[in-house]
Amino acid sequence: MKLSEIKKILTTIEAVNFQLPDGKFVPEYFHVTEVGYITKNFIDCGGVVRKETVVNFQLWDANDYEHRLKPQKLIHIIELSEKVLGIEDFEIEVEYQNTTIDKYDLGFNGKDFLLLNKTTACLAQDQCGIPSEKPKLKLTQLNSDESNSCTPGGSCC
Repeated sequence: MKLSEIKKILTTIEAVNFQLPDGKFVPEYFHVTEVGYITKNFIDCGGVVRKETVVNFQLWDANDYEHRLKPQKLIHIIELSEKVLGIEDFEIEVEYQNTTIDKYDLGFNGKDFLLLNKTTACLAQDQCGIPSEKPKLKLTQLNSDESNSCTPGGSCC
């Protein structure tokens, strides 16, 4: 989800809720402790230089049980970060303290924001020896070439 998308959604909802991949929710008294952008410059295993930029939200829950972040307040925090930091319309990555600091992509189901598991992948599969997927064959296709197949009375055995 891009920054422009969350801002649009925030104008239509009454409460800001984040659901974890396991179905549990981030406690409703969470704080957004950071909004920023992160640029990652790196080289992949194939030698290609790459650059990725994301908008980063950090969620934190303290013992502030009466705290509730309203949609308009989050819009204000986002707009302030855009103004002060020059944040552009990038994809959003959410950090949340679970057993470690987990990073998630962001989705929306019409009511709640969804913290979606991130995955890794090789960006240069053609360069680092990862075999391409083998074609799947039906067993009936294995004997389609009559010259290589055994038949009764064919003296191949």
